[in-house]
Amino acid sequence: MRKTRSNSLADVKVKTDLVSAARSGASMTGCGFNAAVNGTANPSSHRGGTLVFDNSGDWDSTDPGNSYVAYAWNFARLYTRTLTTYSAKAGSGAEELVPDLARDLGEVSPDRRTWTYRLKPNLRMEDGELITSYMIKHAVERSASYSDTLPIGPVYWRTFLASFGDSGEDTSGTGEQVGISTPDPLTIVFHLRRPMAEFDHLVSMPQTAPVPPAKDTGTEYYRHPLSSGPYMFDHYVTGKQLTLVRNPQWDPSTDPARKQLVDKIVVNLNVDADEIDERLFTGRSHLAVEGGGVQHRGQARIMASPALRSNADNPTNGFVWYAAINTVIPPLDNVHCRRAVLYAADHVALQEAFGGSAGGEIVSTMLPQTIPGAPPETFDPYGFHSKPRGDLKKAAAALAEGGCPDGFATAISFRNNRPKEQAAAEALRDSLARVGIKADLLGYPSGEIDVYPGTPAFVHENNLGINITGWGSDWPSGFGFLHAICHGDAILPTSNSNISELNDPLVNALLDVVMTIESATERHDIYRRVAERITEQAAFLPIVHSRSLVFRNPDVTNVRVSSALQMHDYAVMGLRPASKTDETTR
Repeated sequence: MRKTRSNSLADVKVKTDLVSAARSGASMTGCGFNAAVNGTANPSSHRGGTLVFDNSGDWDSTDPGNSYVAYAWNFARLYTRTLTTYSAKAGSGAEELVPDLARDLGEVSPDRRTWTYRLKPNLRMEDGELITSYMIKHAVERSASYSDTLPIGPVYWRTFLASFGDSGEDTSGTGEQVGISTPDPLTIVFHLRRPMAEFDHLVSMPQTAPVPPAKDTGTEYYRHPLSSGPYMFDHYVTGKQLTLVRNPQWDPSTDPARKQLVDKIVVNLNVDADEIDERLFTGRSHLAVEGGGVQHRGQARIMASPALRSNADNPTNGFVWYAAINTVIPPLDNVHCRRAVLYAADHVALQEAFGGSAGGEIVSTMLPQTIPGAPPETFDPYGFHSKPRGDLKKAAAALAEGGCPDGFATAISFRNNRPKEQAAAEALRDSLARVGIKADLLGYPSGEIDVYPGTPAFVHENNLGINITGWGSDWPSGFGFLHAICHGDAILPTSNSNISELNDPLVNALLDVVMTIESATERHDIYRRVAERITEQAAFLPIVHSRSLVFRNPDVTNVRVSSALQMHDYAVMGLRPASKTDETTR
């Protein structure tokens, strides 16, 4: 009875959606389910209109050198350009690297430790200043020199650039950052400690977006980072709204990956997640900027309505939802206690938390099958597939071997504006209680991930042994996925992405050597070995390899899922003529 009643109410709600959408001027007739996965939905060159996004939180930072969230990097391509970027092709072609600010991909020395890029001439910042190699040098250095002012972002620069020690400070004795040289205004040279086979991918990150040194306002730069892309900041009120407008200095003839179709882009911030779905279905906004898909009620409404379904995409996006299990907080510093968590987990309940099969498939390894080197699907040492509700006998045995036969107490964190993460935390808490593991729950704002699970001191003080989160590859390779979450060098005092604090000598050694190997096939074999090793160490509980049921307003044009960006490509979107939406959160 409950199921029947639920479906009936969903049908009524869908009809209400369609009536509301018609009144708002948005027709819900779309171009087909998954139309943007391997192709382009609503291709168009029409110019004009205001593209409206909603965000259930706020950015970690809009400063391109101080950000480490996937959707923030995707959105930043609207107001930044980098040395390289990913093509604007649909489907798997989106993984193709193309020159962006640079004229070509990097020129590498015979020892593969020096990479040279030459810039396209006459490119300008939003204020008309010519873009130079000095601006890019400054941008990388300000991000790489770890400090309390710009703590967020990847550690690759400090790992590979020749002059950076573990603290990000100059170690050359010259007082200069000799890891980067600029022979002339249009040439930038990176000098590395050791070969880095995928360096062209590294310079596609927003940390290479130019920052004029004289206009760098430090901790305040996020309020108005100067644009090198097709749009520039108009106003940004943190926690409320961000508005971008056209950048008149952007030259489309030099840009292979972006368009400048709409007049303005508005992002409403801190909108309730379920309200975002309602606004999408009734035509009051165009897209949810976080790219994680609609919530549970929204999923049911889409699947119950052919009209809504025709405006939805459900790609396997390369992300993994998982629980990071801290390897240094007692008793989880004992591998047997960590294994007990994996054995006790109810994988069906965890999958349901993320929307069932529409949200992703139950998996037993962190590395997605979309990345070469992933272990085969038959790799299942903890029986996730054979006993998807958990193996309580093995969990109890592991607890006994770890010296905790009666269980132990810990805490589980999650982002409290993301209902799926909260549902997963609750499901895991209930799973673990079956074997005596008592877990308290701690929710925190999504924009504060660097303050809560990303700060080891806070994690230790609050006994945060388990943290629900998600991860996608920094670039489409095993190294781009694995290094930041499981190498000991990635453990930082804040903005720590290695939330498990895994510092395993074998994992570190494999990831240290892999970038010196020229053969991609050999690198893939090492990625498989790392993925199997971190599974053996039980530092991660993979939940699902994510599928996002994402709704796109039918007025949005040039919608395509980028396999490199792992969501819709925001930098090419436009609107149909006479599209109207509500630019406010209410």
